[in-house]
Amino acid sequence: MKLFKYFFEFISIISLFFIFKIIGLRNASNLGSILGKFIGPLFRSKNLIKKNIKIGLGNINPEQEKEIINSMWSNIGRTLAEYVFLKDFKFNKTNFPHMKINGTKYLEEIKNSGKPVIFYSGHFANFELMAMELDKFGIKTAAIYRPLNNLFLNPLMEYLRMKYICPNQIPKGRSGMREVINKFKNGYSIALMVDQRVGEGPRINLFNHPAQTTTIPAQLALRYNCKLVPISLKRTENINFEMTIHQPYEILKTENEEQDVNNITLGINKIIEKMIIENPEQWLWVHNRWPNEQELTSN
Repeated sequence: MKLFKYFFEFISIISLFFIFKIIGLRNASNLGSILGKFIGPLFRSKNLIKKNIKIGLGNINPEQEKEIINSMWSNIGRTLAEYVFLKDFKFNKTNFPHMKINGTKYLEEIKNSGKPVIFYSGHFANFELMAMELDKFGIKTAAIYRPLNNLFLNPLMEYLRMKYICPNQIPKGRSGMREVINKFKNGYSIALMVDQRVGEGPRINLFNHPAQTTTIPAQLALRYNCKLVPISLKRTENINFEMTIHQPYEILKTENEEQDVNNITLGINKIIEKMIIENPEQWLWVHNRWPNEQELTSN
């Protein structure tokens, strides 16, 4: 049954991709926005999304909540449509700027130093563009990604990511962690999203609620004494984006490694919180980021 579901999803996505390609980037992104707002709510729990928004933003008025949810689905639909045009983003094939980058001086310093760093962000706007822009800038980068559950669709996404986003793609997991360490030792900076729930790891507060959070940035920073670099990304208008490289920072190291990992990860979550508050319409509120104890046990 699940295999049939995955195959149906694959055929549907491929069909959409053909339509997107025919009508062009701008029209495809606009169509994706419409489809996202119409189809997206059919696949995700509205109650879960509202619960997440309440945890993150508190009791906001219903109109504001509705606008955030609609804008989120619009952004998801646009992002899906834009996968077909990653080549255009990579090689700037159209006659208008897609990306404005703030903080390029930090990228220059990182590039000239030759020392690897940890770039981190969350699932905002078209999040795939972060690693792409780092690669375009000439920074040796390896990106950590979560493989899709759909065994038909995942090979296509992996192909697109390696060909147009960043050639060094590392899947999450224990085997992937070994590859991360090898890349880091060879001078590659690591780029990853830190805002999704992970199967393993400590429950670190995000908006004052425990959330299972990746500790990869903290572990690498402690082990190799490297800097952490937050990156925020937002969609400014349709297919135009703005990416901000925030000031790299060093971590505080003590003799208690476990506590250090938790403190560094909590600091990262605090930065992600600020990004979410500044750009709630473009963050993915659809994940079960704050499961209760019963849900954790059942998984």
